[in-house]
Amino acid sequence: MAEANFLPWPPAPIRTERLVLREPESRDRAAFVALLSSPEVHTYLGGARPRDECERTLAETPGKGAGRFVIERGGAMIGTVELKHRDLDDPDAVRPDAGKAELGYLLLPEAWGHGYAAEACAAVLDWFTETCPGQPVTLFTQTANTRSMRLAEKLGFTEIHRFEAWGAAQWMGVRPPAP
Repeated sequence: MAEANFLPWPPAPIRTERLVLREPESRDRAAFVALLSSPEVHTYLGGARPRDECERTLAETPGKGAGRFVIERGGAMIGTVELKHRDLDDPDAVRPDAGKAELGYLLLPEAWGHGYAAEACAAVLDWFTETCPGQPVTLFTQTANTRSMRLAEKLGFTEIHRFEAWGAAQWMGVRPPAP
């Protein structure tokens, strides 16, 4: 969970060539249900939630909170990108020396393969660099998730740790602060 002072929130929407990154709104609820219940999206994340459970339990405006951006294309949500606060005091925290910010993203399968994840993540990382200068960002993914590994490299993350968790090999990278 993001600390109140972790990020100044909410920011103005971030616009890229093809996308708008903004706070979640109630109109995004159906896309959140699809995202959270998609087996394809959750292949490397421990499995999807049952769709009926998502329908029943998601808030009217899911995903609200500091650090969570909706990725919008053509007026519709296609995914999310998030900068969350890592709890470095948690006994399970991996490499607390690597910093407190962690990047995560999810896109609907129909949005895969178009460069939207790279575009959205790069824009949020640029915003973070301006907003929180001098702060590194971490990223975790399963080593089996080759697409995520390629994106991490493209975004400037370098490997600092590998470990086993949740029954799979995990990769941790860090994007050092801009000079």
